[in-house]
Amino acid sequence: MIRPRTASAGQATSASPAAFLPTVFFLLICLLAFTLLMLFNLRFVHHGATGTAFRFPRITNHDSQITAHEWGTFTSVAAPDGSAMTWLPLIASSGLPSFVEHLQNGNFKGGLRGTIRMETPVLYFYSRQQTTVSVHVSFSQGLITEWYPHADVLPIDARRVLFSAEKHSAASIHWNSVEIHPEGPGDFPVESADNPYYAARQTSSAPLTINSSAGPQAEKFLFYRGVSRFLPLLTVAVSPDGTILSFGRRSLPPPRVDTPQQGVFAPEANDQIPNVILFERRGSRVGFRILGPLTDQASFAAPALDGSLDSLYSDLEGLLIAQGLLPDEAHAMLETWKSSWFEEGSRVLYIIPRSFIDIVLPLTITPATQLTRVFVGRIELVTPATKQCVSKAFATNDRATLAKYGRFLEPILRTMLDSAPDQHTRDRLSAYLDSVYANFYSQPHE
Repeated sequence: MIRPRTASAGQATSASPAAFLPTVFFLLICLLAFTLLMLFNLRFVHHGATGTAFRFPRITNHDSQITAHEWGTFTSVAAPDGSAMTWLPLIASSGLPSFVEHLQNGNFKGGLRGTIRMETPVLYFYSRQQTTVSVHVSFSQGLITEWYPHADVLPIDARRVLFSAEKHSAASIHWNSVEIHPEGPGDFPVESADNPYYAARQTSSAPLTINSSAGPQAEKFLFYRGVSRFLPLLTVAVSPDGTILSFGRRSLPPPRVDTPQQGVFAPEANDQIPNVILFERRGSRVGFRILGPLTDQASFAAPALDGSLDSLYSDLEGLLIAQGLLPDEAHAMLETWKSSWFEEGSRVLYIIPRSFIDIVLPLTITPATQLTRVFVGRIELVTPATKQCVSKAFATNDRATLAKYGRFLEPILRTMLDSAPDQHTRDRLSAYLDSVYANFYSQPHE
């Protein structure tokens, strides 16, 4: 047998160049694998309209190749006892581009009385390849009033259904065959460049296409709005002098079929409201307080008017991101609503728990999709300062000041009328309220 030669202790050994080939080959394989991995990651980096690099949302469910993110707003007005008022915005136009579809016409929604205005939910999609989904949304005790792109909406006869004896009826909107184009062109309809509607497009989400009878319709998101009479989760009462705000969290049992009742089934008692913000604006002076999570009853002092809007914008974007929105989505939501959320008056903004949203606005996407939903509740407060400003503006015919309160004039005047101290004041407020109604109903309506 021939035994291999081995070096004895202390004996020098030498290696031929061929002995290094396996090591060199291994290093080359590692370098190639690293290069391929970097190219693979770069393939899924998208650059949004804002120019910020964006990585595809992390997918934890390996069976799903689609991610959807939604944001929206529920707006209500607090009555003196903290409950939600039924109210009319009495506005002659929806303020939306003309290509947005309406249940009847652009003025129709302004004459619908409800407790909740569901405003501008937008639904974004992210996919690593072109694909098609269907989307179905139900809306408790209300109507879907505007939408884009084209969709199938029920009910059609709004006058027969809205606020009828059918307390538990639900509207619905259905998009069938929504085509998601990750690399598609951003060829979307545009009219007036300063319409807040377009701010929602400034994200890295995939373009969408719907094939309607009028031809293909393209958009960056699915958009819809509505009106309902369900009760918001949060109640807010203002003290007579306007200095203290008392919060309550509504908890309603499931409605029984044989005992109709207003409201909806609320989530479990331990499902807290993630964050609450107090805000007030009087002219150029603003104030706000970020209260944090709210689980039960609580009272807080009104904010001092020494704040900065820029600081609030930054804080609010951070809160939205913490709830699951991507940074460009949170920025798009704030850009869409900041001219309204931070206008003249007093209000509460709060993050609505996801479980409550899923009850009053159930959403189904087929095939299965990872879904994030972030909704902000807005509660308008009729404080003593607001009453004083509105009363003075009507007495002096100050239309500029009245315009600042816009669609909230009707509930503000009704609140003032209910608490009027004497007949003379009631007569004066009734005349103001009549003028608001007359101005709206003098507009052409189909």
